[in-house]
Amino acid sequence: MDRSTQQFAIRVKNLTVGFGRRIILDRLSLDVRRGEIIGLVGASGGGKSVLMRTIIGLIPRRSGEIEVMGESISSAADHATQAVAGQWGVLFQYGALFSSLTARQNIQFPLREKLALSEELLDEIATAKLEMVGLSPEDGDKFPSELSGGMTKRVALARALALDPAIVFLDEPTSGLDPIAAGDFDTLIKTLQKTLGLTVFMVTHDLASLNIVCDRVAALADGKIVAIGPMRDLLRSEHPWVRAYFHGKRSLMLQPKAS
Repeated sequence: MDRSTQQFAIRVKNLTVGFGRRIILDRLSLDVRRGEIIGLVGASGGGKSVLMRTIIGLIPRRSGEIEVMGESISSAADHATQAVAGQWGVLFQYGALFSSLTARQNIQFPLREKLALSEELLDEIATAKLEMVGLSPEDGDKFPSELSGGMTKRVALARALALDPAIVFLDEPTSGLDPIAAGDFDTLIKTLQKTLGLTVFMVTHDLASLNIVCDRVAALADGKIVAIGPMRDLLRSEHPWVRAYFHGKRSLMLQPKAS
């Protein structure tokens, strides 16, 4: 294993993605270090979720290279990509739980897809994951329609952690949550990252999450990563979009976390 494979969980080189004549990502490059929480910000419709979904093989690319844990990623149908996919978990925006399944069954879904386990062991794992994200075993019997927004996100996170991944992708994890629930979820992410040694790739527009949770922040504009680093570096960036984002009216109270 070479040094770069040991150092980086994700490597994206000269990635181009487009739909029809519109180019969304234009020769974008990004390295994500192992064991860090990186936040990705950008304008609405600017390609944040497209980048995440391309990395995990759900959206085809026109050119460029993607490596996850040292392995090349092609498409979701590619056998090599399917093998690497066991090393990541995904929390999609709004949770994306199966409405006809209980919380416990949602968590068990990837386990049933990938592993041959007894019902007893499936229940034990699901209970452990529920408790890991701050929910009770009784919550596992509830259907998505019976869960609050914060509980839905926690169940979705438990499902993302079901296979004990090395990397977790979070797409707008605090979207739709009130400030208290969002703060609690930020704390949960940080705690799990430290406890489990996870690499976390977080797409978000939540300034508080970026400030509190992330080790580094990457700013996506004009199809490229135009700034990357700790929050204090982003606050000093001279790029017009980055300045507008981090120094606008809604970010007046934003302060970099202590180093």
